Order: sequence, then structure tokens, then C-alpha cells
Amino acid sequence: MPHDTPLIATIVAGLGLAFIFGALANRFRIPPLVGYLVAGVLVGPNTPGFVADAGLANELAEIGVILLMFGVGLHFSLKDLLSVRAIAVPGAIVQIGFATALGAGLAWMLGWSMGAGLVFGLALSVASTVVLLRALQERRLIETERGRIAVGWLIVEDLAMVLALVLLPALAGVLGGQPQVDDHASLLSLPASYGIWGVVGLTLAKVVAFVVVMLVVGRRVIPWILHYVAHTGSRELFRLAVLAIALGVAFGAAKLFGVSLALGAFFAGMIMSESELSHRAAEESLPLRDAFSVLFFVSVGMLFDPFSLMSNGWPILATLAIIVIGKSLAAFVIVIAFRYPLATALMISASLAQIGEFSFILAELGVGLKLLPEQGRDLILAGAILSILVNPLMFLALDWMKPWLDARAAKTTPPEEAKPVGPATQPGQVASVATAAKEDDPPPHTALSGHTILIGYGRVGSLVGAALREASLPFLVIEDADKTLARLRDDGVETVSGNAANADVFAAANPQGAKRLILAIPNAFDAGQVVLRARAANPGINVIARAHSDAEVEHLTALGADTVIMGEREIARGIVEEVLGQKPMPRPGAIEPSPA
Repeated sequence: MPHDTPLIATIVAGLGLAFIFGALANRFRIPPLVGYLVAGVLVGPNTPGFVADAGLANELAEIGVILLMFGVGLHFSLKDLLSVRAIAVPGAIVQIGFATALGAGLAWMLGWSMGAGLVFGLALSVASTVVLLRALQERRLIETERGRIAVGWLIVEDLAMVLALVLLPALAGVLGGQPQVDDHASLLSLPASYGIWGVVGLTLAKVVAFVVVMLVVGRRVIPWILHYVAHTGSRELFRLAVLAIALGVAFGAAKLFGVSLALGAFFAGMIMSESELSHRAAEESLPLRDAFSVLFFVSVGMLFDPFSLMSNGWPILATLAIIVIGKSLAAFVIVIAFRYPLATALMISASLAQIGEFSFILAELGVGLKLLPEQGRDLILAGAILSILVNPLMFLALDWMKPWLDARAAKTTPPEEAKPVGPATQPGQVASVATAAKEDDPPPHTALSGHTILIGYGRVGSLVGAALREASLPFLVIEDADKTLARLRDDGVETVSGNAANADVFAAANPQGAKRLILAIPNAFDAGQVVLRARAANPGINVIARAHSDAEVEHLTALGADTVIMGEREIARGIVEEVLGQKPMPRPGAIEPSPA
């Protein structure tokens, strides 16, 4: 077997250094994305030492782009977008236009062409999906109104960039670049000698044809394939089906319709998101998506010349100012103009004050089309790295300002009449009452006491909840899935919407007065945070959790859980009981069922 394997060397060096520098970045509370970019710089041609194969890295990066866009499509929710469309759609469009104008102005000062200014400005106008979603998740903001506005804003930006990726190759010749030559002609390709409007019309016609096929055929075929494979019971086949759909649709979109791989992957994810199995699809594809996404960022880092920081000092500072100050200021003014609270405006401004993966894709496309000079790509890469480094500091500043913002909101918000927030879980009990609040305010507190707090209402939680209702034991459910919450409320079960690891959400469930806490969620890390909060609020509360391994059992027990039940143990106990005709002795970490 030959040992000169550039593909393996590129993957090993890329992933290995990305892990090391990503871990170091995480240790210093910097987004790991910065570490991945640094790893790419170290294996790139602009630094001494090992140099990875740039051609292979770009091929791997293309897969990373496909899987990234597939992930964006999986999280695309038309319902969430429509709920904040009045602010997200005009806000994102105006902010993109403002940032693009600033970028084009800087390009003009640097002596670049109009096409270069357009690509440069567009690249600076769009925030990173990865950075924004991680920042919101860390602060448990996705389920709030502020979070929905930020995510809706991001979706509009992503859609605008997808359109830009489709149109730029068609417009390259008009903008002063080199028209893209496909290695293979699409089945719908036609001679493009019809002028600018002919090219644009043909491109849009191909996109519309692809969209129609996906909406008419894909909406039926893709969910059917997922359900068929799910019924086989093979997790391996299900994971393979998800990846085959993502890559196959992306490649088919390029081959048959001449549209971008990114657009094809996005629609594959969006169509798949309508299936009831979309959450499982996202979970199964996440490891490979993360791995190739890391390789994508490594390949981008390989293109960056660190010495440009010295040769392009003031242009880099100007680029960073456009990203951090210009974009943030535009977003702030827009949100305030729509009469949203100051805290919402500041949070959205901080969320959008960075650039990421779409900016890299646009920069590479611009250089490939001879629209953007390589200096522009270096400025975009430097601006991305520096803005991602600065972004956590902006959120820290918001956290520092939070007491002042809360006090200001309390003074300016008039008190509203208290009203019931949901039916009681126990028959005959009065529904809980709380002061009406906006969606981005802390949830109202329950009036229940001596109750059970059930966290998570999936396959395990729903069975536990049914047993509690049958036994007429008062309980409430903490859940963050909209469909599940709606079903619970229709069934008369009191709920608290949000992530239980959020202090405000958990406090709304009245842990001080609760008798029992049941953690039916499979994530032991989130469960551990809830156990700590529960013990701090009520040392006498009985905590029951679930786990998937002995290590998770030990982790949750060490944090204060009274009983941790591992699924495999309970299955084994049931089998032994069936075989022996008697109940075996309970093992450590198990729990005897209640006589009730």
C-alpha cells in the first residue's frame, strides 16, 4: 500500500490541528471556528512547515458547503419566519443594502471595479449561521422573541446570499469578470447569447424549474424515503439515506438544472424539515456535517496570508469597522424604528456583528470569476477572524448591561392585568395565574406546589406524563418544541415553554415548592445543569434522571440526582424478569416502580 497519500495527510493534518486549536479557543472562551481557521493558516502555503494539498482541501470544502447549506435548510422554518416577517424581511434587506454600500465604498477607495465592490460588500453584509446560532444557544435565546427575530433575519440573509450565488456567475461578464465555464452542460442549458436580461431570465427560469420539481416531487418522495428507511429499523441505513439525499439532490441540482450545489443542498434540507423525522435526520447527519464543516473552515484558512495584516493595516481596520460598527448600527436603527425594545435592538445588533461561511463562499466565487482581487479575499478572511474574535465581547457587554436594561424596561412598561396562563393539570385545581408578559420576557410562574416537574415530552417523557395523569398527580412540563407544547395545552396540561437549563425558565416551574423533578431528556450535559439548579433551589426535591451509559449515571449522580435510570439496564431487568418469572434485585442506579 502506498504511503504517499495526500488525501489522508490533508484530512489528518486538517482535523488534528483543528481539534488542537479549536480546543484552545474553547478554553479561552473564543468560538472554536477561530481555531479551525488558524489550523488552516498553519497548513497553508503562506506559513512554513507542512503544506496540505490545496486542491483536495477545496474538494473537501465543497462537501462541507453542501452539508452546511443542508443544515441551514433543515433548520429553516417558514412558520418562524412568517411570525417575524414584518421586521426580519425589511430589516435584513435594508441592512444588506447598507453594508453592501459601505463595502462598495471601501472598494472604490482601494481602486477596485464595480463588480469587485458588489461582491466585497455582499460578503460583508451576511452574518455567520454557525456563530449566530451558537451564541443564541449558549444564552438560551432561540426560543425568545429576540431569538426568533435574529434567526428570521439570518434566514432572509441566507436566502439573499443563495440568490447572489446563483446570479453572480451569470452576471460576471457584465460586471467586468470572467463568465464561469461549467465542466459539464446541464440538461436545461441554452445558449446564453441573449444579453444581460436573457442570462438573468434563463438563470431564474432554471431556479424556478428546480424549485417547482422540489416542491411538487421532492415533498412527496423525500419524506416517503425517510419513512420507508425508518421502518426498516436500521440506523445505519437511515443515516446513509439522509446523506445520500443531501449530496444527491445538491449534485442533481447542478447537473440537471445548472444551479449551485449550495442551493440544491438548501432545498433538500428544507423539504426534509417538513418530515416528522427531520429532528432525527438532523441528529444523524450532524457528526459528518460538523467534520466536513471543520474541513471547510480549514480550507478557508489555507487561503489566508497572515502577512497581509501588516501590508493591509488600514483596509483591514476599515473592513472590521464595517462589519462590527456599520452593520450593527444599521440593525440597531432598523429595530428601534420598528418600535422594539432597546434590549432587543442591542441583542440583534450584537448577533449580526460578524461574518462567516457565506462570506467565504462569496469571496472564493468572486476570485474564481475574476471579479474580486485576492486582496479582497484576504480582507474578508481577516475581517471574519477578527469579527468572530470580537463578537463574544459584545455579548459580554450586553450581559453586563442586562441589569440596567431590565430596570429601564420595568420603569417604562406599564403594569398589565394578571390572567390565567393555562389550565391546571390536576382535576379541580385552579389554573395558574401570572402577569401578562411579552414573549421575550421571563415566562410566568406556575401556581402549582407539591407537584412534579417533568422536563422533556418525547418518547420517554410522554409515557411518564401519561402515568402521572392516570395517577392524578399534579405536574407540569418544560418543553421547547412548539408542536409538543400546542398538543399538551390542548390536552389541558400546564406547560412552561423554553429550555430548562435557562434560569428564568426553570424558576417559572416553582422548583422551591415542587416535590419531584423528572429529567426525561437524553442529553446528560443539559440534565446536569438542571440538577444543579434544582438542588440549589430545593435541597429536598427528589430528582430522577435518565442516562445512556455508566459514565452518564456517575456524572448525574455526582451532581445530585437521587436516581438515575439507564435504559439498557431496565431492558435487561425486564428480560430477566420475563425469563425467570420473578423480579430481579434492583441494581445501583435503578428505581423500583411506584405502587401507584
